[in-house]
Amino acid sequence: MGVVTTNSRESERPAQSRELAPVPPAPPAVGWSGATAIPRSKAFRRRVWMARVIAISADVLQIALLPLVLGGAISPVNDAIDVVTAVILTVLIGWHWSFLPAFVAEIVPFVDLVPSWTLAVFIATRGRGPDLTRS
Repeated sequence: MGVVTTNSRESERPAQSRELAPVPPAPPAVGWSGATAIPRSKAFRRRVWMARVIAISADVLQIALLPLVLGGAISPVNDAIDVVTAVILTVLIGWHWSFLPAFVAEIVPFVDLVPSWTLAVFIATRGRGPDLTRS
């Protein structure tokens, strides 16, 4: 049987003095869609909140106008609300794939009762709103 010997210098040296290899910098944060994380500036956070308020307002307005739209009296007005909402949201937060199904859903009768603009904006801006954990 062999005898195991240790180097006396290694056993005398404290474990804290051993240097570790440097850690490489982390890659940029990437979501499941492949988009890199966007820095949260105050102006962008304000635009996200404005987009959310506009989307909720458009959905509430369209639900409130439902009795008039069913008769066909203001159906073009309802379509104009959808077009204007889509343009404003795209200007505020940029194009997102969730706007396309929301726009199509607003055209289909009775499917437009679903708050599709609100859902689309919350999908498009998830993780991009204000950081409520910071003070």
